[in-house]
Amino acid sequence: MENGAARTAPAVIVAIDGPSGTGKSSTSKAVATHLGLSYLDTGAQYRAITWWMVNNNIDITDPSAIAAVAGKPEIVSGTDPSAPTITVDGVDVSVPIRGQEVTSRVSAVSAVPEVRARITELQRSLAASARTGIVVEGRDIGTTVLPDADLKVFLTASAEARAARRSGELKGADVHATRAALIQRDAADSSRKTSPLAKADDAVEVDTTDLTLQQVIECVVTLVEEKRAAK
Repeated sequence: MENGAARTAPAVIVAIDGPSGTGKSSTSKAVATHLGLSYLDTGAQYRAITWWMVNNNIDITDPSAIAAVAGKPEIVSGTDPSAPTITVDGVDVSVPIRGQEVTSRVSAVSAVPEVRARITELQRSLAASARTGIVVEGRDIGTTVLPDADLKVFLTASAEARAARRSGELKGADVHATRAALIQRDAADSSRKTSPLAKADDAVEVDTTDLTLQQVIECVVTLVEEKRAAK
């Protein structure tokens, strides 16, 4: 619902980071829609390149094999928050990239420096071309991809809350197994050498454990509006 105010307001770049299950995607899309901004799910890009690796029988356990082909797939992200799209070599991969085959391998692929360099370049070009501004969500946006973002938000939540949300999304998934998988993913993403999951020094931390999604959205919208007013 882009209105006149949104069109004439200063362009603003918003980085939203945090681990899985904190409400990043839902919050980011809603904030972008409310404020008339573009939206980018950077995790989907890493999932997309992982999907391509799996489909092309690249050895996921061999970083050099991954690095050698990191530049091959053409990944295109649509930035409309109401209908974000992602294609690889012209194929819509929005559904298969959420499957277990990709989910279990994305951390390994994402850890390869050549992959991160390739995807980071894509992310920066999308942010630079967003006319009214953009909400970019991921794990290293405020620290690595867009260190000069106008606003950086780091969402957190307890492992229990995140597991409950994620197992709800996955319809019937075991909460304990989901919690263990999330903790394992956090450890992998936080300890990788290249662009680990980390909170930027100047990020605003929002603990979503006891907040409704609407409360989180309102909180971030207020933060963005304050930044816009100060520009």
